[in-house]
Amino acid sequence: MTAQTSVANVNQLSSLIWNIAEILRGHFKQSEYGKIILPFVLLRRLDAILEPTKEAVLQVIASLPDDIPEVAKDQVIRSIIGDNIKVFNLSKLTLKSIYGQNAEQIHANLIEYIRNFNVDVCDIFIDKFRFPDQLVRLDKAGILYQVLEKIINADLHPDTVSNQEMGYLFEELIRKFSEISNETAGEHFTPREVIRLIVDLILVSDTKALTTSKIIRTVYDPACGTGGMLSITEQRLRELNHEATVDLYGQEINPEAYATCKSDMLITGHDASQIAFGNTLTNDAHTEGNGFHYIISNPPYGVDWKSYKDAIEAEAQSNGFNGRFGAGLPRVSDGQLLFLMHMISKMRNDEAGSRIGIVMNGSPLFTGGAGSGKVKYDGGCWKMTG
Repeated sequence: MTAQTSVANVNQLSSLIWNIAEILRGHFKQSEYGKIILPFVLLRRLDAILEPTKEAVLQVIASLPDDIPEVAKDQVIRSIIGDNIKVFNLSKLTLKSIYGQNAEQIHANLIEYIRNFNVDVCDIFIDKFRFPDQLVRLDKAGILYQVLEKIINADLHPDTVSNQEMGYLFEELIRKFSEISNETAGEHFTPREVIRLIVDLILVSDTKALTTSKIIRTVYDPACGTGGMLSITEQRLRELNHEATVDLYGQEINPEAYATCKSDMLITGHDASQIAFGNTLTNDAHTEGNGFHYIISNPPYGVDWKSYKDAIEAEAQSNGFNGRFGAGLPRVSDGQLLFLMHMISKMRNDEAGSRIGIVMNGSPLFTGGAGSGKVKYDGGCWKMTG
């Protein structure tokens, strides 16, 4: 499939799914559309992935003893659906069967279906998307059946829509939701051509090492969004060495983007626990280990850190150069410079070293006139000024 075909496919799917917004209009605020449409799209994707092995899984589960350990049960299930897919559902229901039943039962059946996913997926729908709450509202508004009908008409089977295209689709939808909510779409969306350029730049001096057999590389994004930068870096690494072991790590503060990224990790066989939820600047979830080989990110522009200033100042004062912010703190309107400092702190101190790729504007270094930026030379070393 060509890039042009891929974009056309994503745009067509995006338009089809966006029609759900017309059903929601008048019942929900525009800022709430994403909280309904995104989990439905993810649910449809997972349903399509599991559909071919659904009956086989149910038959095997029915034959297992009741006292079988959960770990053993998981292994049996994955032997059927594939080790690279860390998602399963033990309900006899599917979205199509739910849609084909009495309209009055749709809400209860959807709840049952969601709760029969494995724990990691339940966390995505229940804790991060808070999807059961939205289903209650849809049911009370009398439009749940219509929304389900729309989403079923979207063919999201992997044979039709690749994992890469799903990433495009999620980011396109998030971009639309951000625009109608007057939020900053740039907090979530980085054009794929920009990501590929950054990835090529951070890998260009490491191509010789990447030809080594059994090589291990770690990739980290402290503001990973839906995981686009992580997935493209992995894709490029595997093009250079298909035998390479690539471990992906990330953290994301937006619950919908985090849920999307985590689900992608589960679908593609990665360790989803390495994608953390929360504020990277105040609650670093990746403090263990020796750093990462590749650190790549597009941190949010123009976002201040005033609301969590006390925590960052306390960390800078207590940890100094043993922590992330020993060089000094920028003004509260310049959160992206804090992300850069955080990324530098994650660099490896060995012969392999690390490479950082970051998307940012020039304000951290060049605000104001010549020589008036935040990085100055005091005669002994470079440091940040307040």
